[in-house]
Amino acid sequence: MRKRKPKKRVLQPDPRFNDPMVTQFVNNMMWSGKKSVAYALFYEAMDIVQEKTGEDPHDAWKKALQNITPNVEVKSKRIGGATFQIPQEIRPARRISVGMKWLIKYSRARNGKGYGEKLAAEIMAASKGEGAAVKKKEDTHKMAESNRAFAHFR
Repeated sequence: MRKRKPKKRVLQPDPRFNDPMVTQFVNNMMWSGKKSVAYALFYEAMDIVQEKTGEDPHDAWKKALQNITPNVEVKSKRIGGATFQIPQEIRPARRISVGMKWLIKYSRARNGKGYGEKLAAEIMAASKGEGAAVKKKEDTHKMAESNRAFAHFR
């Protein structure tokens, strides 16, 4: 085990929205260390959201993340030869990062021309409370609810 917990790194805010959460999102989005490419794609998606909805894209992105972030998740635990899915609350930092990863994953799985359009479409859908990432959250909550009987194993 560790002697002490590692220090939490402070992220620099992004240049356009001045928000460290955007930097975290772009870091998750990035492939092969191509941060400038990831920023360009994110800002392209934000421009598309601005164009299509006419509202502030940063607010739409935040609302989408809020609609996606799960409150509980299930973890597998082996007890007496059987594996149980045990529902657990998620700590706030993990909650946000899981939501971001789902948004990125399901936007990549979408069909569209470029990644900017795919991400914009998923953000607009999630901010309305629909889309694959929101469905994933609802499925996770349903699974946690159905396995609530095993919560005492925690």
